[in-house]
Amino acid sequence: MQLFKCQHCGQILYFENETCVRCGHRLGYIADASCLSALEPQGDAWRALAVLGGLYGYCANAQFGACNWLVEAPASYPYCAACRHNRTVPDLSVPFNLAAWRKIEAAKHRLFYSLIKLRLPLQDAGGERLSFDFLASAATAGPRILTGHDNGLITLAVEEADDVERERRRTAMHEPYRTLLGHFRHEVGHYFWDRLVRDGGPLGSFRQIFGDDRMDYGKALETYYAQGAPPDWPDRFISAYATSHPWEDFAETWAHYLHIVDTLEMADAYNMNIHPKVEQDGKLDAVANFNPYGEPDFGRIADTWIPLSNALNCLNRTMGLPDIYPFVLSPPVVGKLRAIHDLVQANGRALSHSAARHQVAS
Repeated sequence: MQLFKCQHCGQILYFENETCVRCGHRLGYIADASCLSALEPQGDAWRALAVLGGLYGYCANAQFGACNWLVEAPASYPYCAACRHNRTVPDLSVPFNLAAWRKIEAAKHRLFYSLIKLRLPLQDAGGERLSFDFLASAATAGPRILTGHDNGLITLAVEEADDVERERRRTAMHEPYRTLLGHFRHEVGHYFWDRLVRDGGPLGSFRQIFGDDRMDYGKALETYYAQGAPPDWPDRFISAYATSHPWEDFAETWAHYLHIVDTLEMADAYNMNIHPKVEQDGKLDAVANFNPYGEPDFGRIADTWIPLSNALNCLNRTMGLPDIYPFVLSPPVVGKLRAIHDLVQANGRALSHSAARHQVAS
């Protein structure tokens, strides 16, 4: 995530800010420009101080306090680049649902910040978009709603937005880490396996790295929940759940790739320099002074992330909080992360080449 500032007064801003606390200017995020902009009214629209020319309006979900993203004015579509992927939202007349949905959208918008910045495909060859159903269990007949992915549709129970309920589920599932943003990053991993691996070409090589995905998925999960992960799982997997099936291994690793890249971008924004005073050999030295979204060498990303996450864990412990990153990156896991990084970078290069060919043809 970038660090933003108000173009009118220079105040540092959070990604979710709707108003500058210093000068009072309205704020809106412009996805195409990857910027949070101070706004000034111009007729029925808003002029963005961060972009020369052009007028904008707020996404239709701004009326619910759930979105601060902008659409070009006059709007050809009422929803922003993140909200247009919603298929179902809960009954917003229910106060809990509205509060929960706002939290969900905050996490989902951070997800889309990364997906857009990485130039990842958000629809399939047939034009079907990555879609989301946000459902309240109490409003549906039948079994409890569970988070999951099914052929481009991600379902999330709105109860996951409740901190107590999410912690209860985390404990019951024996997970060291469970957040709304983590859920989203994991579930889109399944979607991008389909788009970039299954349909994109490198299926054979990824089966060598993650395992043969043709094994029965249902039976694999049954075995995992009955027997658990093998004792040596930390040597080869990012999490115990990643051992259940190659699809889950990919999705778990994909989520961690997004965790790492996005956190490193913020560390770069603060120009963070890690140099433990008690360490003599410099193995935990790191300087976050590069753009991880565009960095071609995953080795640089990993070499910076490991010292940074160690420092962040130590800081959290001083506050009596759990480790911010309670995971160990073994060499095989680093190899899996590198494979995902190379896959994402290759997709971006292909888009650049395609755009260049289109310009020449035009």
